This record gives sequence, C-alpha cells and structure tokens, in this order.
Amino acid sequence: MTQYEYQVVPAPRKGKSARKIKGVEAKFANTISLVMNEMAAEGWEYFRAETLPCEERQGLTGKTIKYHSMLIFRREISAEVETPESVAPAVAAPVETEDAAPEPPVERAEPVFTRADGPAAEGFIDEATPEQRND
Repeated sequence: MTQYEYQVVPAPRKGKSARKIKGVEAKFANTISLVMNEMAAEGWEYFRAETLPCEERQGLTGKTIKYHSMLIFRREISAEVETPESVAPAVAAPVETEDAAPEPPVERAEPVFTRADGPAAEGFIDEATPEQRND
C-alpha cells in the first residue's frame, strides 16, 4: 500500500505583478503556478485545494468563523517503514569475564548536601542567625 505525507500551504489571495502578464486573472494564475512549481521542485505533488473554516477572535470577547483556502500537496513516503526493532536496537548486556577487575564506583562531581550540612547551614538560604538579622 502506498503511503503519503502531506503539506498544506495557504492559497495566495491576490496575484503578483510580473512582466508581460496583464489582467487580474492572469496574475493570479501565474502566482498559483509559481507556488505549485516551487513545491514540485521540493518533491511535492499537487493533490487538491480546500476551503476550510477557522474560528478567529473578533474584538475582546467575540468569535467569528472565517474560511481559508488551502493548497494540499503530497509525496510518497519511501517503501521502507521502520519497524520497532530497527528504531531502537536492543542493548546487549555487558559480558563479564573472570579476568576483568570490577569497575570502581563512579564519584560525583559535586558533593551532595543535606539540610544540616548544606549551604543553608552556612547562612546562605533564608536561615540567618539572630545575630545576622537586623531586627
């Protein structure tokens, strides 16, 4: 079964001026063809155009529904679909040999403080002694 991925772009609302193109309809058609040619150069095939509703805010509390024209493009996804085995390869368990010495424990780069011996005990975090307070 062929699988596709889709790309949706907003359709142009007005035509762009170009040399030797006269009239609103011709300029608009030229603009549409430019968009289609750009997408085709990237490997996208024109699929269809749709007009879809979109709820938008109007004022502070109001809402209105506006319709937007979209151009839909598609391209075929490669036939090789990744399986769970190919996405995350299994990690082999470490092989222990009789000759290998046990690895030393990993030392932490920073010491772990408890509440009694950490920075708070030195008066850095909201635990000032009565002598340090200016009451």
